[in-house]
Amino acid sequence: MAGSNMNPPLAVMAVVVLSVLLAGTSHAAPEMDPYKILGVTRSASQAEIKKVYKRLAKEWHPDKNKDPGAEDMFIKITKSYEILSSEDRRANYDRYGQTDDTQAYSSSRYRHRQDNFYFDESFFNFPFNTKNHRDFTDSKYTLHFSQYVSEVVPDSYRRPYLIKITSDWCFSCIHIEPVWKEVVQEMEGLGVGIGVVDVGYERRLSNHLGAHRTPSILGVISGKVTFFHYAVAKEHLRQFVEDLLPQRVVERITDKNEQQFLNSWHELNKPHVLLFDQVPAVPLLFKLAAFAYKDYLQFGYVDQGLAETAELQKRFNINTYAPTMLVFKENTDKPADIIQAKGMKKQIIDEFMSNNKFLLAPRLVNQKLFDELCPVKQFHRRRKYCVLLMTTDEETYSSGNQEFLSFASTNTRDVVRFAYVYQRLQQPLCDILMHSEDSSQSTPQVVILERRNTAGKALFKPVTAWNGSEEDKLRLLEELERLQKDPSILIHDAMLPELNNEFASMFVVRWIYASYDYLSEVIDDILHNNWREMMPLLSLIFSALFILFGTVVIQAFSDSSEDKQMKPKVKDGTKAENGSSGSRPPKKNFVEVTELTDITYFSNLVKLRPGHINIVLVLTDASKNILLSKFAKEVYSFTGTQTLHFSFLNLDKHGEWMSTLLEYAQDAAQIDADEDDSGSRKTDYTGFVLALNGHKKYLCLFKPVYTGEDLDGKSSEDEAGMSVGKPRPGSRDGHPQRKSSRSRSTSTLQIHHKLDRLGLWMERLMEGTLPRYYVPAWPGLDKITPSK
Repeated sequence: MAGSNMNPPLAVMAVVVLSVLLAGTSHAAPEMDPYKILGVTRSASQAEIKKVYKRLAKEWHPDKNKDPGAEDMFIKITKSYEILSSEDRRANYDRYGQTDDTQAYSSSRYRHRQDNFYFDESFFNFPFNTKNHRDFTDSKYTLHFSQYVSEVVPDSYRRPYLIKITSDWCFSCIHIEPVWKEVVQEMEGLGVGIGVVDVGYERRLSNHLGAHRTPSILGVISGKVTFFHYAVAKEHLRQFVEDLLPQRVVERITDKNEQQFLNSWHELNKPHVLLFDQVPAVPLLFKLAAFAYKDYLQFGYVDQGLAETAELQKRFNINTYAPTMLVFKENTDKPADIIQAKGMKKQIIDEFMSNNKFLLAPRLVNQKLFDELCPVKQFHRRRKYCVLLMTTDEETYSSGNQEFLSFASTNTRDVVRFAYVYQRLQQPLCDILMHSEDSSQSTPQVVILERRNTAGKALFKPVTAWNGSEEDKLRLLEELERLQKDPSILIHDAMLPELNNEFASMFVVRWIYASYDYLSEVIDDILHNNWREMMPLLSLIFSALFILFGTVVIQAFSDSSEDKQMKPKVKDGTKAENGSSGSRPPKKNFVEVTELTDITYFSNLVKLRPGHINIVLVLTDASKNILLSKFAKEVYSFTGTQTLHFSFLNLDKHGEWMSTLLEYAQDAAQIDADEDDSGSRKTDYTGFVLALNGHKKYLCLFKPVYTGEDLDGKSSEDEAGMSVGKPRPGSRDGHPQRKSSRSRSTSTLQIHHKLDRLGLWMERLMEGTLPRYYVPAWPGLDKITPSK
């Protein structure tokens, strides 16, 4: 009985324990097997796991796999790879069979920074198993390199583009999807271009844009790329798009500057648009429209909440309950068109702008405007005619120009456009249409023309000389009516030249604005870029500055050291004088040779710096060119020496100075020993070279030696045995000496060879082994001055 009473409690206890164990076992059981999902063994390496993961991720990516369970499978594959790619988490799973899914994905929230973006959630806090947090609708905005170059860049001159850089394995990109989707819907409605670049498939385009990390967001406007550096929020992205636009695209208008703004239509050759609204800031939609039509219209914004705009609102009777847009053309007192609506849409604004792109009679200022006003005839379109007034900007013709504008304002024909040109600024065009060689002096004239092809062919007919009279208007009206019935009245044809760009002078202003925008962009990049990304650029800049600075410093020190070396020291004055320090490599590819005259006498000789030597070549007018060329070749290798100067002395001008110098020399007998004993022949100093030390008052002398073979076949070795500079007594066979009537070629050859051994003599001069001839004083100035 007792035993039977104890059995039920034991049974209940056993059931409870078994339930707890089963619950613990079921709780401990893994929700998934990462090895099984990826299809790898437990001994698989990290490389194998990564390879399998990439293959499965591509296969099950929701963009490429339309299976309903593809997204769930993709998330499982991703979570399995996260477990097995981490050594700690993989070891934890192998030991305890736990994936730490709850711990990993339910931990406390962190503020996580990924590249240039700040996220409110950590990567590991993202709910992968929730489908609503991911958006794979970017395929309609996907950009390719060729599409970007051919479509996006040209279109960016009319509207900005917002581009997202992403990839298949960028899990941080998923965090910005909700914000990105909301911003895309708003911006696309305002006219902003949208693009998505997948780094995995468009590596070339991402490199071209300079986007090397995902996720990244950038803007493109006028072909210029600007990166977004702030937290991914709708307000920040909206402000980013607004900052992309030029600051001067819309001008704020008040009662003070209203007249100046509207009256600038003649100077700018554009209609002017005014938007009246209650908000203080210019609406982004209006800014985008202004940027799109900046080449055709000038835009201004009036804040209706300011007291400074009350007169303007009263003048045009503006309704304060809805935004109002006015367009003004030549008449600034009355708007040419008006639109008012509470919810202005982009389509309405675009239609309004397109219908008012041109003045009633605009001035043709460039070829682009000419092409749009007077388009080339197309077979599937109606003919387009252009009534062109060729006039001047002189005050005497202003009334006629005004009457032409008045006549154009009454035009109701869609096929006829009115325009005018200034003869002074578009003279080539006017010369052809007016059949005049100088149209700038002609009176104003009206022609009707029709363009036939893009090469410039046009049919035209001169109508009348124009002064704005009623007869002129009547005649023009009759011709237009005839033209409507019979287009063949355009009897003249011509090839029209391309129009001059009258606004080309504004290039400097545009360049200044572009430079300002570029500097602003550089400063913004420096302030916001990741310094790790900036390190290569900073390293390059500092390396260039270091090299430049180092080069300047080294050059400065080397110049100062050269100046010090040029000053002779007392101990080795002899070496400095003889240049025993050796010659330096030439610094120039030519030899500077100056003539020794009464002007250069003192600087090149008398007051020559201590230790400096002037090498003087003695020549005549007849031998000047030959000897100077040979002299330059022989001494070129010594031009690097700072203590050597090179000059030449013309015997025809200063022959007396040469004779006087040799008479002053202490060893004059030795110098003149080579002269003939009879003394009947005057010594020929042509080809002599003097090394003159102006400070020490001595000279070294080089006397020419002919080393080539003469016409008698005498070798250089035979002549080398002769006395230096001694005239040849005769031939080796006893034949009499040749007469002085040799041919010019023979004489030229001998003069050329007079300096053959000058190089060896220069080396001895540098070594200090040449004999020196001292003089008590240098010959006076009267000896160097040419005789009358």
